[in-house]
Amino acid sequence: MSYIDINDPHAKTYAYDYDDYDNGKGPVSMVEEILADPDFPGLEYLVIGSWGSAYEDGCQEIIDGIVDHADRFSHITKLFIGNMDYEECEVSWIIQGNYSRLWAAMPQLKELTIMGSTDLDLGQIAHDNLESLEIICGGLPEHVIQSIQNASLPSLKRLMLYIGVDNYGFDGNADTIRELLDKADFPCLEYLGLADSEIQDQVAEVVLESRFMGQLHTLDLSMGTLTDKGGALLLEKLPQWPNLKKLDLHYHYLSEEMEQKLAGLPLEVDVSERNKPDQYRGEIYMSAMMTE
Repeated sequence: MSYIDINDPHAKTYAYDYDDYDNGKGPVSMVEEILADPDFPGLEYLVIGSWGSAYEDGCQEIIDGIVDHADRFSHITKLFIGNMDYEECEVSWIIQGNYSRLWAAMPQLKELTIMGSTDLDLGQIAHDNLESLEIICGGLPEHVIQSIQNASLPSLKRLMLYIGVDNYGFDGNADTIRELLDKADFPCLEYLGLADSEIQDQVAEVVLESRFMGQLHTLDLSMGTLTDKGGALLLEKLPQWPNLKKLDLHYHYLSEEMEQKLAGLPLEVDVSERNKPDQYRGEIYMSAMMTE
């Protein structure tokens, strides 16, 4: 097992490499080794990296191990399951698990980050203290979005969803996002991220029509195929929301002229990483940043 320290004295990453996996390590042994680690009782942030076979086996046994030993994990307030780079496993290949039992088992949890959406099931979400939920993937299934829209998360301040593309799991459309924002009840939400979409212009339009606009300090529409069409909507609508302090649009398909106009808005705007569409046989192609 490798231990990768991140820049937090109360955080630790637990991960297996291929040699560990080849020697019989896996999700069950990872939980056992976490519990046996003398550093573990002093942690607040638990990061699970590759469990050695993320493209073949899911992390259900890790989730179940945390739930079954909930009293031993009661000091963990931040949890990230699936933190791995593409050399370890492509994000679209990461097999996730069912989190239905986690909500009740970890009432102290403040932040949950999940990477990968294959076989991901959030179940019925009810948690009084969760402040941040982030799902990083190449395509977010509609049933996962529906779990979030029906969630009871009265303390949620930050929601960051990688919408992704249909080839890698997103089976919804703009109406799916509209329903999410119409039905979700997050009274404390301050940061809304709906990113990495191949329909980013439509997502922008839906977000700008949502009731959450009046309570946000940060809007994140980055990593997708945002064009001048979506940029023009942002330019028109955002001045009516003085509560908004930051707009993240990094990785986009805006023109240089639109970039400059948006950068002139009276808030912090990130319009870095401008891309140009590809053309092939008369067709124009644009890609979200994270897909496979």
